[in-house]
Amino acid sequence: MVLPVVAIVGRPNVGKSTLFNRIINHRLAIVEDKPGVTRDRNYAQAEWLGHKFDLIDTGGITWQNGKLEDEIRAQAEIAIKEADVIVLLVSVVNHMTDLDERIAHLLYRTKKPVILAVNKADNPEQRTDIYDFYSLGLGEPIPVSSVHGTGIGDLLDKIVDAFPKDLDKKEEDEISFSIIGRPNVGKSSIVNKLVGEKRVIVNNEEGTTRDAVDTPFVGEDGSKFRIVDTAGIRRRGRVYEKTEKYSVMRAMAAIEHSDVVCLVLDASTGIREQDKHVAGYAHDAGRGIIIVVNKWDLPKKNSSSGKDFVQIIHQEFQYLNYAPIIFVSAKTGQRLDQIPKMVKKVYKNQNQRIKSSTLNDLLLDASKLVPTPLIKGKRLRVYYMTQVSTNPPTFVVFVNDPDLMHFSYQRFLVNQLRDNFDFRGTPIKIIPRKRK
Repeated sequence: MVLPVVAIVGRPNVGKSTLFNRIINHRLAIVEDKPGVTRDRNYAQAEWLGHKFDLIDTGGITWQNGKLEDEIRAQAEIAIKEADVIVLLVSVVNHMTDLDERIAHLLYRTKKPVILAVNKADNPEQRTDIYDFYSLGLGEPIPVSSVHGTGIGDLLDKIVDAFPKDLDKKEEDEISFSIIGRPNVGKSSIVNKLVGEKRVIVNNEEGTTRDAVDTPFVGEDGSKFRIVDTAGIRRRGRVYEKTEKYSVMRAMAAIEHSDVVCLVLDASTGIREQDKHVAGYAHDAGRGIIIVVNKWDLPKKNSSSGKDFVQIIHQEFQYLNYAPIIFVSAKTGQRLDQIPKMVKKVYKNQNQRIKSSTLNDLLLDASKLVPTPLIKGKRLRVYYMTQVSTNPPTFVVFVNDPDLMHFSYQRFLVNQLRDNFDFRGTPIKIIPRKRK
């Protein structure tokens, strides 16, 4: 349920960051003509001919005795471990070196697809001067020029061809949902209880789960689910730990490929700023959302505790007022059985279609309730509404001038849709369009 991952590795100063920037078509990595500039891993999402993938730029690998070199090599080895496809970048200017051979030997042991790219082949003579690199045993070298863009298309074609074919394992009648939240809110414990086995590591230390883990299971009613336990997401500006930065990327990719997202909050610590940022990722992706309040067994409660916590959630997450809320305890198993049932309900809601005739009856009634806005002496006229897609439900409203469709009137139409149809758990999109 995650995108393929491609790592660019090699010795220092062969142009890894320049190639990284060329592929993502954006100057993100620091590029300077001296070795050792990239010390940490850089991450970005790239696309080639409709194929999206995560791209990692690593620091130059060396085996010199020094703390900095050790850290750079460790970072590169993490990227190699997480990658589905590895690009070994060498330089035609320096010819093949002992360090190239040593890195190639390291990559042999990964048993992963390795593509050999010979950089700085800026002219025809250099593009033919690549035969020495055949001895690395990594197949046919691809001459490229990261600076001029020569050969990049051929390289990307080969990268895409090497992607694993079974990354998306979801069956046709299967509902996928991800478990997201800041670190240490009990996501892994919820997964373990739902699937009935110790599928992911549970530890009371923040950030234990480093990767997204797909687990298929069957619900009590026979429905098929695929659950993704994502690594804890922290706010981007506070992703201090190096390996955690990668975990955030994997978690965001899991959100993108989920049907429904369960946002886990910690009842014992309350709502924090990180929770709002985590929720924002899922809301922006247009996924169905369920708010799961975990550790409900810990706080002292009275008759109004649940109602009070719901009110706080609605205050802090005003844009998620459509999301159902479930209070659970992964420790005791309290109400965990409601999660798959609610996931199935939200999935149904976000995939329902409303007839155009029914929508236009609603539109007529809505115009009687609230007049359309008047902006600079010009009134919005709404002619017709139709649903154009699901997941999330998306509606096109034909009007005389889309600029007159104020966001408050869009919100009014969304509320009318929610009042008349069960869209609980799913965002709704309204697209104003000028009638031809």
